[in-house]
Amino acid sequence: MAAAPGRVCSLLRQLHRVDCVPFLNCAANNTIAVCFWKRPLPTLSSGTQLGFSHYSTAPLITETDDPDTLYKKVCVLVKGHDKMVLDSYEYFATLAAKELNITVDKVNEPARKIDRLTLLKSIHIFKKHRVQYEMRTHYRCIELKHLTGSTADVYLEYIQRNLPEGVAMEVTKTMLKKLADHLREPIWKSDSPQDEGKPV
Repeated sequence: MAAAPGRVCSLLRQLHRVDCVPFLNCAANNTIAVCFWKRPLPTLSSGTQLGFSHYSTAPLITETDDPDTLYKKVCVLVKGHDKMVLDSYEYFATLAAKELNITVDKVNEPARKIDRLTLLKSIHIFKKHRVQYEMRTHYRCIELKHLTGSTADVYLEYIQRNLPEGVAMEVTKTMLKKLADHLREPIWKSDSPQDEGKPV
């Protein structure tokens, strides 16, 4: 016998926590499978058992032995034709960076670019009468510093998914690398085999 919907809802309200998200699956034999990420599933008071067919114990975070990439600076340059849209997107991007504890070095507004096109106003007469069209491109540059590769990937994917229409983005990353072995010690301090046979 299937449990009443009110009992299922009250059970889910009792079991619901912030870190446990329930998933419902109604099977053909009137059983309800509920999936929680952290704790095992109980049995309903009406006798209907909650199955473990969709219970997953896979970890949400995967660990690898590879070292994470370090970035000294990440520059996000956005450009568009509407200044108010860029103002709103700049506020969104800096707010998202603060939520992820990313250091925002500076936010600047480069000079706008204006493309002008001059055409004749009249085709046959009045050659001095012209009409001029212009297209203005506004820019915003957000510079972030001291990021790891995973944090940069998450942040950039989040702000790229929420990019407004008519706005283009260009990302420049400055990566930190370990100094090569042959550059750590100066050449004049190393004893080369060619200098051994020469008189001093």
